[in-house]
Amino acid sequence: MTVSVETALQSFVLLRLGERRFALAAERIAELVPPSRVFRFPHRTNDIEGVILRRGRIVPVCDVAEKLIGKRLTSRRFYLIAQRRYAAHTEWVALPVTGECELINTEMTPPSDSDAPHVAGWLSHAGDVIEALNLTALTPGPGAAAAPPPALEREASRP
Repeated sequence: MTVSVETALQSFVLLRLGERRFALAAERIAELVPPSRVFRFPHRTNDIEGVILRRGRIVPVCDVAEKLIGKRLTSRRFYLIAQRRYAAHTEWVALPVTGECELINTEMTPPSDSDAPHVAGWLSHAGDVIEALNLTALTPGPGAAAAPPPALEREASRP
């Protein structure tokens, strides 16, 4: 008697940052758009470089390349607009990408305990091992810019 293991194929969008490819679950992708004007503000954080306007929404632009490949992107081909979730809250975030995106169906291997928090799992595609990203761990959440640094918080609580 043989036991057959059913494989759970999932859909992922492969995105390119520099020379590396990463993946996001396809169910999290809203759309792929050409670069547009980024509105920058003086009080922005390092994690959010500005915002774009898309379909009546203000969408934060998060260049995650520095965290993933060690350098900021100098050129952008598209913005991949994805949904990120924090507790019960869902919002869009625009990720600059440098190349074409591709939709694939494959299995995901779960992350190990030694993997970084932004790794949702691992994919094998066309001979490459690709990180599937956890946007919640990779991008700042709501209110992240509003929280004062601990030193300021202590000073504000002094009489």
